[in-house]
Amino acid sequence: MDERERLIVALDVPSFEEAEKIVKTLGDEVIFYKVGLQLYTSAGPQVIKYLKELGKKVFLDLKLHDIPNTVAETVSVASSYNVDMMTIHTFGGFEMMEVAQKRAWKPDGNQVILLGVTILTSLDQAFLNDFLGVDRNLKDEILQLASLAKSAGLSGVVASPNEVRDIKLQCGEEFIVVTPGIRPEGYDSMDHARSASPKEAIIMGADYIVVGRPIVQSDDPLKSAREIQEKIRNGLSQRP
Repeated sequence: MDERERLIVALDVPSFEEAEKIVKTLGDEVIFYKVGLQLYTSAGPQVIKYLKELGKKVFLDLKLHDIPNTVAETVSVASSYNVDMMTIHTFGGFEMMEVAQKRAWKPDGNQVILLGVTILTSLDQAFLNDFLGVDRNLKDEILQLASLAKSAGLSGVVASPNEVRDIKLQCGEEFIVVTPGIRPEGYDSMDHARSASPKEAIIMGADYIVVGRPIVQSDDPLKSAREIQEKIRNGLSQRP
């Protein structure tokens, strides 16, 4: 893997024009981009087509959660756009994940990396216990969901940096973990209850890190991206 691919820049902007501006600014420094609900609702497949024509990789982060057939059909349509990664919710259950995985085939014959969303990084132990009524502690619940995703055939999960090592131990090193909520040192964690710096996340074993506002809203997005890429390289060199 090209080390630059480990940084996924979240295009959390409201329009295609703003996304295009960011991608042009970042140039070759960034290979992988996340298209989430906001941008996809605004620009739809247009933004995916644009990124693929530039030779970029696309992480379509729609966090699908519906009845199995609806999710499977949606995954099939999204796969036809040649996206490289996409997300579904593990809380949708084993059957939903299993049938979705079977439909995750790109036009080139390769499978889309289908990731299961475990517990959003904006949520904490209190939410799990008080709102969902789940008695397990947060990490145990995430490990349970990760195991369920692996059993259903998914390639990996989305989880906070805090859980990466345990997920790798339980599900294997080849099981992909993508970590959102990444904040450079000194940057406000904002709405992420469980966050880490780029270097910390990579040392913990994250395969990919997702960074949005620290780059997209930076006064100098290219400089910020370069600094984070350097942190990723440093983190890789310090892995156990």
